[in-house]
Amino acid sequence: MTILIRETKLTDLQAWSSLWQAYLSFYHSEKLAKSTRDLLWQRIHTLEHPIRCLVAQDASRELVGLAHFFNHCDTWRKNDVCYLEDLYVSTKSRNQGIGKALIKAVYQQAIDNQWNKLYWHTKCDNRQARALYDQLTGGTDGFISYRLVTD
Repeated sequence: MTILIRETKLTDLQAWSSLWQAYLSFYHSEKLAKSTRDLLWQRIHTLEHPIRCLVAQDASRELVGLAHFFNHCDTWRKNDVCYLEDLYVSTKSRNQGIGKALIKAVYQQAIDNQWNKLYWHTKCDNRQARALYDQLTGGTDGFISYRLVTD
């Protein structure tokens, strides 16, 4: 399968929205407001905002995956680091190297921008994704995430 990894375009809104909704459904977050989706889309396409999006496009030009990421400063490093917040590959396109290609493309962005680290999180029971992540990174760093929600 031929896959092109590229930045999202304004004309991708409908296809991107379908992938985004599928991602939200995967994490049981279907009730996220449309205004939040619209704000994310706006942020992705605002140069002054750090959130970026790469998409995977198959040979038929269908979008089959997405990666949202952003850089931020870090208390332990001189240069920024990069957080891969959302990674999704459509169910029908899995096990074809698309997730790996998206991660490698974000990693290349980190290298190109001299960000010192790329990191991300996933749920502990996301076995399919974790198998890929373990292959790419050598395994978890041993940290456990905690959250206090303010909204």
